Amino acid sequence: MQDEPKIYRTESQLVATLHVTVSRDEIREVMNPALKELVEAVKQQKVAITGPWFTHQFRMNPDVFDFDIGVPVESAIRADARVKPGVYPSMKVVETIYHGDYEGLGEAWEEFLAWIDSRGYSVSEDFYECYLVGPEHVDDAEQWQTRLTKPLLD
Repeated sequence: MQDEPKIYRTESQLVATLHVTVSRDEIREVMNPALKELVEAVKQQKVAITGPWFTHQFRMNPDVFDFDIGVPVESAIRADARVKPGVYPSMKVVETIYHGDYEGLGEAWEEFLAWIDSRGYSVSEDFYECYLVGPEHVDDAEQWQTRLTKPLLD
C-alpha cells in the first residue's frame, strides 16, 4: 500500500554518507554492516544523527546497486575512511510513503513510477528511499514505512 504521492521542495540537510556498489545478490549481506559502519563513524565524532537513515540510488539497475547510505546529521562530519560529509540538497521532488516489507519495494517503485509517468512529470534518474519505520522499530513488516522520492527536473 502507498500513500497518495505529493510534490514539494525539500530543505537542504547536512548528511554523512557511505558509498556502496554491489550486485543485487549481495545487497542483503552488505546493507546492515555498511549502515553500522556509517552510524559508528558519526557517533565516534560525537555528531548527532537527526533523523532516519536513507539511501540515494544513482540509477535504476536491476542487477547492480550503486548508491550512498546516508544519515542526516546536526553538524558536518570529517571524512573518515569510507564515510564522507555531504548535503542532501534542496530540490523539488515527488514522493510517496510505501507501507510494507522491503520485499515489496520493487513493486512499490513500479506503481509509483507509473503514477509519475501517467501525469507527465519529468524526473531524474536517481532516487531516494528513506526508512522511516523498519525492523528496528516494530516486528510487523506491514507497519514498516519507506519514503520513496524522485527529484523532478522541471
